[in-house]
Amino acid sequence: MTALTLSTAAAPGLRADAIVIGVAKGAKGPVVAPGAEAVDKAYDGRLAGVLETLGASGAEGEVTKLPAPSGFKAPVVVAVGLGAEPEKDAGFDAEALRRAAGTAARALAGSKKAAFALPLAEAADAGAVGEGVLLGAYSFDAYKENGKDAKAKSGKAPLAEAALLGGKPRDKAYKAAIERAAAVAEELNRARDLVNTPPNDLNPEAFAAVAQAAAKEHGIKVQVLDEKALVKGGYGGILGVGSGSASGPRLVKLSYTSSKATKSLAFVGKGITYDSGGISLKPAGHNETMKCDMAGAAAVFAAVVAAARLGLEVNVTGWLALAENMPSGSATRPGDVLRMYSGKTVEVLNTDAEGRLVLADALWAASQEKPDAIIDVATLTGAMMVALGSRTYGVMANDDAFRTAVHEAAEEVGEPAWPMPLPEHLRKGMDSATADIANMGERMGGGLVAGLFLREFVGEGIAWAHLDIAGPAFNEGGPFGYTPKGGTGTAVRTLVRVAELAAAGDLG
Repeated sequence: MTALTLSTAAAPGLRADAIVIGVAKGAKGPVVAPGAEAVDKAYDGRLAGVLETLGASGAEGEVTKLPAPSGFKAPVVVAVGLGAEPEKDAGFDAEALRRAAGTAARALAGSKKAAFALPLAEAADAGAVGEGVLLGAYSFDAYKENGKDAKAKSGKAPLAEAALLGGKPRDKAYKAAIERAAAVAEELNRARDLVNTPPNDLNPEAFAAVAQAAAKEHGIKVQVLDEKALVKGGYGGILGVGSGSASGPRLVKLSYTSSKATKSLAFVGKGITYDSGGISLKPAGHNETMKCDMAGAAAVFAAVVAAARLGLEVNVTGWLALAENMPSGSATRPGDVLRMYSGKTVEVLNTDAEGRLVLADALWAASQEKPDAIIDVATLTGAMMVALGSRTYGVMANDDAFRTAVHEAAEEVGEPAWPMPLPEHLRKGMDSATADIANMGERMGGGLVAGLFLREFVGEGIAWAHLDIAGPAFNEGGPFGYTPKGGTGTAVRTLVRVAELAAAGDLG
């Protein structure tokens, strides 16, 4: 991962491959952002005019490269757009800094060192820039010829080092901000790696092994239930979904505890390592990215490890419901009835509505420990993508205040989310003449129907939220800001922020 340092060095004398500065979109043209004063001075105060001549406007995502002024040890200045200039006396918000830093880091692939002279008015700004750099510099090269060495030879290795100019290396707040950024970004990037790993190498057993290794490294307790244990425990949902695959299902429990904790959280993740749809086979053109159907479990895994690395004063348990959904002679059929871990029976009307089945078992297992709150994360429904697009995830909950708290946490860390309702009239559509409930209901509002199904398996009196990340979990388009093509790590930062708020007693 890219090395992060805080530096008090002046931009002209710093040895680096490039100096990164910010430029905002002002009312009369581009405006050089704070942090780049020394660079602007070297251009005789005319840097904004030079950038405008080169076509720069300061728009978000814009990158303009120009030769460094005489006397600079770095050969290139990279101006990155921050978007609209903030109001007078207001600073740039964290997400603008995060995206600009990520954009610059991507543009500097192949460089050994870059100095970031972006606005750092306070420690939180340093954290945002650091996080943006680390997330923007991400690349997944494990399956390219000779792995990362091939990319290095081609000059496209990720940026190796980023020095944040204007940072305060001896200031505790700045150091803490950088350390937090590194821990969260490293675990988020690990989640991205998992999502990007092809399903022939990441089946439920392999995913469980990754979780076990990380748990051992970071002092997290781990329990893995294999097929025999799942049968003994009566986990009919997970077993039913995994019954068609040669790779058996797993339920992984990760437990991070703090001796100073007064609150406990449970995070539950959908971990379908490949989703063919089962007997209700997906149509052609809908299978190619289904390795990403375990993105919810990856996010939960990463968040628990990040909480442990940060030493948060809250107990966090992660539940990874892992299965591969395949068609075969042993697969669950439409019309089958599964007896869930809770004891409820579910008529399976569509085997491609499998995520809610594995989550139902894990939600009930999490509920038995009576945490203060449960959040599940899942690439659950195409309906949520229709509703909110490819960059925003939906938030549903059994408590309006908790839904608001989770939504606000998401927005705070820069993960676009939107609160969604759970209309009671849609519940009737899942009534079954054969079982307690069916796994399908009305087609319209399908994302909300899925949320209502999950609510049935949450213990009484426990605050619960459901994050449907089907849209933003996997980016099929081009990279933008600090978001790469492929796995994005969506929801990791939301979960970590929720854990921080719970530790501080500020979670609603």
